[in-house]
Amino acid sequence: MDMPFSLPRRRLLAAALSSLPLALALPGCSSKAEPLPFEGNDITGSQLGRDLDMIDTTGQRRTLADFRGKVLLVFFGYTQCPDVCPTAMAQAAQALQLLGDKAGEVRVIMVSVDPARDTPEILGAYVQAFDPSFVGLTGTPEQLDKTARSFKAFYAKEPGPTPEHYAMNHSSAFYLMDREGEARALLGPSLTPEDMAHDIELLL
Repeated sequence: MDMPFSLPRRRLLAAALSSLPLALALPGCSSKAEPLPFEGNDITGSQLGRDLDMIDTTGQRRTLADFRGKVLLVFFGYTQCPDVCPTAMAQAAQALQLLGDKAGEVRVIMVSVDPARDTPEILGAYVQAFDPSFVGLTGTPEQLDKTARSFKAFYAKEPGPTPEHYAMNHSSAFYLMDREGEARALLGPSLTPEDMAHDIELLL
């Protein structure tokens, strides 16, 4: 029969356990997401994008909570972008095709960095030309500033020949977010649709 610990030994054991970090003392309770073999850059733990707050193409205010349960691909661009944005949207559409039936668990979101010209109607027609499930978000300059800061996304107006004809410089990567709204990977323009589909599937 095992003898119970003596009082001094019980006190010593309690002191040792109390000095352990909670994540070690309680296995399986760590809040850090499991590392995954992303083709993109792993940004797990960065907490990017938590302040997403824009207007969708139906005029409804949308925050990150509205997309909980879906894996997200978030991109910052604008409808009059000559090359980077249409290429990115086409690649995202191809990635969804590669996912087959699982594509319904994914939402591709394009946040407009040009809210002055990208009305909900214009943006909606643009993104849905690539895939009917794509979501376009626009809003006020203040909403864009808050959202972009949350993602640490860059954008800047580049003057053109007239005040109405200008370009927008902007970040060109997709932010991959898991079903809980946590940013997990940054998918740069060098990745193929196959690479993108691979990383998305890791979170499905």
